[in-house]
Amino acid sequence: MYETEPLPEPTDDITTAGSLQFDFKAIEAATNNFLPSNKLGQGGFGEVYKGTFPSGVQVAVKRLSKTSGQGEREFENEVVVVAKLQHRNLVRLLGFCLEGEEKILVYEFVPNKSLDYFLFDSTMERQLDWTRRYKIIGGIARGILYLHQDSRFTIIHRDLKADNILLDVDMNPKVADFGMAIIFGMDQTEANTKRVVGTYGYMSPEYAMYGQFSMKSDVYSFGVLVLEIISGKKNSSLYQMDGSVGNLVTCTWRLWSNGSPLELVDPSFGDNYQTNEITRCIHIALLCVQEDAEDRPNMSAIVQMLATSSIALAVPRKPGFFFRSRHEQVGGAGPSMDSSVLCSIDDASITDVAPR
Repeated sequence: MYETEPLPEPTDDITTAGSLQFDFKAIEAATNNFLPSNKLGQGGFGEVYKGTFPSGVQVAVKRLSKTSGQGEREFENEVVVVAKLQHRNLVRLLGFCLEGEEKILVYEFVPNKSLDYFLFDSTMERQLDWTRRYKIIGGIARGILYLHQDSRFTIIHRDLKADNILLDVDMNPKVADFGMAIIFGMDQTEANTKRVVGTYGYMSPEYAMYGQFSMKSDVYSFGVLVLEIISGKKNSSLYQMDGSVGNLVTCTWRLWSNGSPLELVDPSFGDNYQTNEITRCIHIALLCVQEDAEDRPNMSAIVQMLATSSIALAVPRKPGFFFRSRHEQVGGAGPSMDSSVLCSIDDASITDVAPR
């Protein structure tokens, strides 16, 4: 493994990415001078606005904050990466603007906001029944498979989470936000970096602690995301269960080990779900969050597992970032408590953290 940074010589690629360069005045006009009522949301690097061009075409305009952590390198990285991607489960880049201090990306407008808007809001979650969520899981898997294997490049997303999954008018998922993505070389399978970026709660152990990343890092994030989709709960929160505390991955493993995985299911489903289908998805998710990257399936296998119920699944082991309760500590005695039980996790994206 070796240390790598996103896309060497990005300035050469940006002019050949085939994307359209927009005039800043045209973007100002489309967004009504970035009118607050047109604001769609705010990400780690800036704000996103809805815009409408004179032709009637609606777009999402990502305006990078002048004080954000994303500089020209990350901006150009996102343009280069996304301009080369064409898949129904990936958000489509229409163009960019780079004028003075303004760095702007223009994306297709996806009308139904992001997945987290529905999953973690008790007033909205009923709009996503199990049938829709199952389709969303499959769509996300196909989008990541395209990034890893089916596009012209091997691309590691590095910030896969509910906030970065947009839903179109038919609730089809589109993976978004490629500012932290990495393109691997032809025969490259893994790398490491001193600049860890992403979102705690979704990061694989080897990436969060040592800066090592690969396609299996995205697989870990996908597994966490699947558990959130099934449960309607955030992995970044801590939950009480049987007198112990843990994140969503930990609680899922305990339920699985106790033979009661269906206790994870979002209550908003009622009885309107297929037991075998949802149990299989929990099983697949646990395989994705295994501590050792080599024990996780690749996205090609995951897509097949989701599509074909006859494919046998491996037996999952205790996942990475498992929160131990007091009685689960090695030795079991003494006043010490696992420090992870007491930690709180922030689900905001981070852009520069030194690994241990």
